Amino acid sequence: MKIFRVVGHKRTLSGFKRSFSVEPELMDFLNYLDNLKNYEKSGVPKDAGTDSSHGFDMGRRNRLMDRLGNPKTGFKAVHVAGTKGKGSTSAFLANILRKEGYAVGCYTSSPHVQTIRERISLGKLGEPVSAKALNCLFHRIKPILDEAVALEKGHLSHFEILTAMAFKLFAQENVDFGVIEAGLGGARDVTNIISSSGLAASVITTIGAEHLAALGGSLESIAMAKSGIIKHGCPVRCLVLGGPFLPHIEQIFLHKASSMCSPAVSASGPGNRSVVKGVSKSNGKPFQSCDIVIQVERDFKLLIELFDVKLQMLGIHQLQNAATATSVALCLREQGWRISDESIHAGLENTYLLGRSQFLTSTEAETLGLPGATIMLDGAHTKDSAKALVDTIKMSSLEARLVLIVAMASNKDHMAFAREFLSVASIKFLMAHIVLLERSNLGAITSSSGGQLEAVFLTEVNIAGAKSRTTAASLLRECWIQVSEELDIETLHDGTEEYQKLFRNQLFCSKGNSNHKTILAAESSLPVSLQLGNQILRARTGDQTGIIVITGSLHIVSTILSSLHG
Repeated sequence: MKIFRVVGHKRTLSGFKRSFSVEPELMDFLNYLDNLKNYEKSGVPKDAGTDSSHGFDMGRRNRLMDRLGNPKTGFKAVHVAGTKGKGSTSAFLANILRKEGYAVGCYTSSPHVQTIRERISLGKLGEPVSAKALNCLFHRIKPILDEAVALEKGHLSHFEILTAMAFKLFAQENVDFGVIEAGLGGARDVTNIISSSGLAASVITTIGAEHLAALGGSLESIAMAKSGIIKHGCPVRCLVLGGPFLPHIEQIFLHKASSMCSPAVSASGPGNRSVVKGVSKSNGKPFQSCDIVIQVERDFKLLIELFDVKLQMLGIHQLQNAATATSVALCLREQGWRISDESIHAGLENTYLLGRSQFLTSTEAETLGLPGATIMLDGAHTKDSAKALVDTIKMSSLEARLVLIVAMASNKDHMAFAREFLSVASIKFLMAHIVLLERSNLGAITSSSGGQLEAVFLTEVNIAGAKSRTTAASLLRECWIQVSEELDIETLHDGTEEYQKLFRNQLFCSKGNSNHKTILAAESSLPVSLQLGNQILRARTGDQTGIIVITGSLHIVSTILSSLHG
């Protein structure tokens, strides 16, 4: 029996900070944005994303663009909407186009991880816009922005200003393509200002039950909102569907595309075959080896066969995102744009985003005060993304023990998220293979038995820099307890006598057998959650592989990474 004492319960971990890295050159710009309405902090109003009287005021967006000289013209746009996967799909496509030699502007609505500059990338290399370029543009157009804010009586939002500046930068840099990720929905989204003549393709990746209240309350209303990005296509501007979708949801998109004379292509159609063949390591980094075969006969005739694509973005869902981006590239090629198979292959392999099944290095783990720990970061925050994370972890079949550190925003479905983890009786974890490969220099997956969820620490972080949408750790714990009871899973939590006995006087005992129960604990301090999770994992795993997975939002990922690189 192992016994250890939880020490330093109130201290922070080595090198841990809670704020983004300071970029002095951008302080005026960031302060300006902070004084605007920010729905990432406050949450989106009911029905704001629907095409109704309650929807966002598109006239306000149009007037702002007019004042800035309508920078939406001058480049071909690919507009990407979807509940999940739109950021990754946008990144895959932007890198494919860059590999072909095009100058690409990519704008993402996803929360940034380290700096707001991540949301706008420019040129043939795809680097985030420089602080100097962003600052110069801001000060040059600030009088126009001031006038717009005043005339709109303070209703202009953070996202509206940032979107307008992204379009202005794309026009200023004379990009060939703008890959534009929609924010909320589609029809009433700020980004939906692209004209039919300026649009090369519309893309809808997935449909899921997120932002239900803001998008009408059902999957059907969400699909209708996102279908608003489909434009008149005669004859080449196409719609690319990621999917797979429920049949009646897909019909909503196909009907809208037909009414707009827009050809439609499905990246998950019967002629498309994508498969993950294995997980390996190269230069110390994990990748999944994939085959992607796209064969479309309807509307467009598209064909490509890509073998042994080494994706740095892990998981079946990322393979689907890669297939969707490939389908878009093929549609652009059908329109007459020069895009080779080699550029598609290289662009997919070159794509990597922070906080998507990201494994920290041993040096980074040590900086967090957790030497020797295996740590995975993933911004999953919905039922579907939680399932994708679990499936990614299960891609490995070696036995491993898991501790989850979870922080979530208040408007997410906490119980559905918990259910995806607790409903898996035996979890098989990806990082076990990576650790094994480190030790043995093997290059492929082998088989073994599954792993076990040892503990879940529910914690708290600021959401978009504020506490207004932070979910209390105690509330998250109650959700996980309720789900565990629904699923008839035995857990240890502070409502059980066994838990009180184990943690009384800050003592914890590990009985060293595989039948012990999963611990559910609320701890508002993220550093303390990490420390406790690591201690429990070490006590329970012994010589077995153990992994700490930090998840629940990109905001907890951002907090961790800013502590490392801030």
